[in-house]
Amino acid sequence: MNNTSIGLAAAFLTTVAAVPQVIRCWRTRHVRDISLWQPLLLVAGMVLWLWYGLALGDPPLIIGNIVSLALNLTLIYLKFHFAANDPPVEPAPIPLMTEEL
Repeated sequence: MNNTSIGLAAAFLTTVAAVPQVIRCWRTRHVRDISLWQPLLLVAGMVLWLWYGLALGDPPLIIGNIVSLALNLTLIYLKFHFAANDPPVEPAPIPLMTEEL
């Protein structure tokens, strides 16, 4: 297996990792449990990886990061788009001390 094949396999696996989350958000129309910071930080890192891949002319880095960017930007869009659909967060109940010390 050559380096390009390994790079393409890595790009495929890391890219596909975002697909289940995007599909879940789309189907449920709920995004409350999704942290906005995770896809934002990933997008920042992917932009740098894409820049690096373009500088090297490395197809696995370029293709993998373009697709990953699209998926994570979609997740960010869904986070804002479906935020109004999320039910309000109820505070956790405070346990009462029922035992004597």
